[in-house]
Amino acid sequence: MAAPVGIFTYNRIDTTSKTIELLEQNLLAQDTDVYVFCDGGKDERTWAEVNALRTYLHSLKPKFKSFQIVEREKNVYVNQNIIGGMQMLLEKYGRVIVVEDDIATSPYFLTYMNEALEHYNDEKRVMSICGFTNLNIPEKGDVYLTKHFAGWGWATWADRWEQFRLLPTKEEALALLTPQQQNDIQYGGKFRCLHHLDMGKIDWDLSWLIAIRHANGLCLAPTQTLVRNTGIEGGTHYKNMSLFGKYEFDREPIARHLDIKLTNIEADRDVEERLNPEALTDHGFRYNLLGKIVRFLYKLITNKK
Repeated sequence: MAAPVGIFTYNRIDTTSKTIELLEQNLLAQDTDVYVFCDGGKDERTWAEVNALRTYLHSLKPKFKSFQIVEREKNVYVNQNIIGGMQMLLEKYGRVIVVEDDIATSPYFLTYMNEALEHYNDEKRVMSICGFTNLNIPEKGDVYLTKHFAGWGWATWADRWEQFRLLPTKEEALALLTPQQQNDIQYGGKFRCLHHLDMGKIDWDLSWLIAIRHANGLCLAPTQTLVRNTGIEGGTHYKNMSLFGKYEFDREPIARHLDIKLTNIEADRDVEERLNPEALTDHGFRYNLLGKIVRFLYKLITNKK
């Protein structure tokens, strides 16, 4: 049986419609139960946008096995929308594929996810199946194992998700990682994910990444991406970044069947020691001249404080 898909939305019709349209073109679409979890608005303006999206969703008759819409009565924020939706689906199905409202998928995305979920079901160190990769390394085959989690189109199992906890404080988050793990998770300072712990609310994806590292877990990823983020500039974490440069990882998803079987259940050493640190520097953003100037001035000002 195909794993269910949870699509998590807020107020963006343009990206959500593209996500559903491309997911419907997947080879396993007609075998897949799809649930759309719609967060509530924050104010009058966003509620109008949310209600417009919900009206659009109810007008659809997609060719999935089933299509259900779950509407939040209030704004629960992306953390609780995703965590609550995942818990609901994991309790019912035991596994879940997670797609946010700005993820464009390859026609082979669901095939890859379901084959990997089945093949690695009993390999407990493999905690997540990722559809996105910052890398472009077809010379390494079709897939690789990494300690790095990428949350743009991914899947997991109920027993792995039991190790997840939304971390409330920086202190509790860091207590789960040894000093070496803190260095490794940031690839020696190239991928400064832990600085988000200083920003107050800790997001679900960082909590999950820390849980994976704490458990010495692994993630399966394709050597060429199966998804593309269509809404970076309008999303929760990025605003108008194209003025300052571009994301190196912004590539068309590969459209073919992948061989997901690996015999050595260990992280690819070359990926961990060389390729990931290079690709994840500045979260994959490559600054143009204006971006470099603005970034230099920002660091100059903040370092003086």
